[in-house]
Amino acid sequence: MKKQGPPKIAIIMGSKSDYKVMSKALEAIHEFGLEAHVEIVSAHRTPLRMYEFATHSENNGIKVIIAGAGGAAHLPGMVASLTTLPVIGVPVNVTKLKGLDALLSIVQMPKGVPVATVAIDNAFNAGLLAVKILATSDAKLSAKLFLYQKNQSKKISMMNREIKSETKKNRTKRKT
Repeated sequence: MKKQGPPKIAIIMGSKSDYKVMSKALEAIHEFGLEAHVEIVSAHRTPLRMYEFATHSENNGIKVIIAGAGGAAHLPGMVASLTTLPVIGVPVNVTKLKGLDALLSIVQMPKGVPVATVAIDNAFNAGLLAVKILATSDAKLSAKLFLYQKNQSKKISMMNREIKSETKKNRTKRKT
């Protein structure tokens, strides 16, 4: 198998407790045979590390950053303000507000500092979106995404057949 070089996707989070959610992004990325750089980078507790990470990511070969954060959720926006790379924010449910605070913090970025945002705790979609971004300049990856989507469609078709079969069985039971 050909070695792919350094990871082009970075997954960062504000705390180790976010890893359970953020590991789903890694699962999505691995489905396409890719690797990711994973690191804890807190906007509040390690602001200098966050600054170094954000300002050096592009030089380190990173093309897309996935940033997960809960509560005040400043990490995605702060990183986006420091780099020209696309940043995907993942609101993480860590407070009594069930992630709504993080979601609102991430999506309400000021004009000129965009952060793509996925649903609360949906790091898998963040990983998939990162793969899609990379696929815009990688024909082999694009072909893998095409197959992935085709398989998603097949799964739905199979579910429809199962539901129709169940419905038919239930009708037959009612008649007898």
